[in-house]
Amino acid sequence: MTKITEEIQDLFWKVRVTLGAPIRAVELTDDQLCGLLDVCIEDYAERAQNFVVDNNWIALYGKNINNIDLAYAMSVRALDMSKDYSYWFSKQVGLQQEGPWELKKDFFTIEKGKQVYTVPAGRVINRVMWVNPPTTQAALFANYGGIDIGFGGGYAQLGGGAYGPVGGFYTAPAADVAYMATDLQYKNRLLRSDLVYKVTAGPEGTHLIHLLSTPGSKLHFGLTNGIAGALSLVGCEVWYTYYDASKGDVDECMRYNANDVLLSPDQVPLSKIDFTFLNEPTKAIVRQLLIAKAKITLGLIRGKFSGKVSIPEAEMQMDYNMLITQGNDEWKSVMDRLDKRLERLRPVNVMKENAELAQQMLEIQKHTPLGIYVI
Repeated sequence: MTKITEEIQDLFWKVRVTLGAPIRAVELTDDQLCGLLDVCIEDYAERAQNFVVDNNWIALYGKNINNIDLAYAMSVRALDMSKDYSYWFSKQVGLQQEGPWELKKDFFTIEKGKQVYTVPAGRVINRVMWVNPPTTQAALFANYGGIDIGFGGGYAQLGGGAYGPVGGFYTAPAADVAYMATDLQYKNRLLRSDLVYKVTAGPEGTHLIHLLSTPGSKLHFGLTNGIAGALSLVGCEVWYTYYDASKGDVDECMRYNANDVLLSPDQVPLSKIDFTFLNEPTKAIVRQLLIAKAKITLGLIRGKFSGKVSIPEAEMQMDYNMLITQGNDEWKSVMDRLDKRLERLRPVNVMKENAELAQQMLEIQKHTPLGIYVI
């Protein structure tokens, strides 16, 4: 709650005078006005800070929340995509983790028809490398009509085709292999579905990795009997990285290694606005909002029991609808003026005004004499 200072007391006095004090009683305590002031500042901050985020989001996206880069992004417009991507990737693979937890990696081997694989307890999964198998091995002999059957370590050391076997030497030029591998990779994306996964909780602290689609099913393209291993998922390894939290501190590990990269506007950390540090025009806006909110609250207070108050030998009807209506209208009017002001301050609108100003200056210069004197 806002601390009541001399400045705040003066603000409350202005609000009460506007509401009719001391001629009329104002049934609002200082604590109630402090709460309403906090609400008004928060509503103002919602508009003003969203304006800041909206106009700087292209520079804020991918920044570190706790880094000085955030302040830099607020003041300088830059598209430093390479640095942002490198930091984001380092977060994904765990290179920026905090605390005593060691980042490790492990794998499990894909079995035909098996979709769910168990990760031991005490492992906080960081990332699962569930990708299509590499196409380089298949590309080594695809250009020449041969098949890499995997003897002697594979890598096209045996096979048939236009060039035929050459006693263990590589037969396919490197450029052709690279081009063919790229082509096979693109065809894989056309012929088989994307490989996705999800992680769920398992019994006794374990985790279950569900691979989609099921390896070896009809949804997969390629042989599954192990002969054409480069085109099959069966027998491939799925690697995953994890934090070792076997000592039972899983919750603490997840808290220290949370993702601190800005991915949505609600993650931008903006400090709470203090009334004392507002400039005079902004204080006037907050004062107008406070008066409107005080009228609404006062109307709700007086409207209890439909505004009927019993007095000796009579009954009095308090007019509360007028206060609520005035408060709502004034609140909407102040917010509309604030929105229009912020809209005028958007960088794109400021640039348009500067461009129009420059254009008008050129028009003025067209009609300015050149200063040529004839004697």
